[in-house]
Amino acid sequence: MDRPLTSSPPIAVTETARRLTAGAQPAPGASLITRIPVRTRLRDVGLRPTRQRVALAEILFSHGHRHLSAEDLHAEAVTAKVPVSLATVYNTLNQFTEAGLLREVAVEGTRTYFDTNTDDHHHFYVEDENRVFDIPGAHVAIGELPPAPEGMEIVRVDVVVRLRPKR
Repeated sequence: MDRPLTSSPPIAVTETARRLTAGAQPAPGASLITRIPVRTRLRDVGLRPTRQRVALAEILFSHGHRHLSAEDLHAEAVTAKVPVSLATVYNTLNQFTEAGLLREVAVEGTRTYFDTNTDDHHHFYVEDENRVFDIPGAHVAIGELPPAPEGMEIVRVDVVVRLRPKR
């Protein structure tokens, strides 16, 4: 059974996002992401709603819960005719992650995805496709964790299960 998608920050869908999703099917969680305007949500987490941040947030959050790399988001921004450099996309994704709007999922040393679902959950990674998706429900049980070093605390445990087609 899938966990209800309830704690991601709601982001309003505006014209940029509508251009991207014309004819697309609503994504899981999409109805939850239309309550608070993008500019308000950015201000609420301490980020100034610049034109580029607003445009990238609209693209990111208009599809419900999903996992994107910086390159994926940059390609979507180019398609939506949002003038933004790849460096700005990286900076914005890192700012959104720091502010709690996104969750970073590191699957390899050089490959990072950003998850719009900030709830505690784990991921599958399909190696041959460079694709990340959520492990449904509570199918991962974590046993005893080692004690954190002195002066430290465990914040979160991330599990990435790597997949490939059977041979």
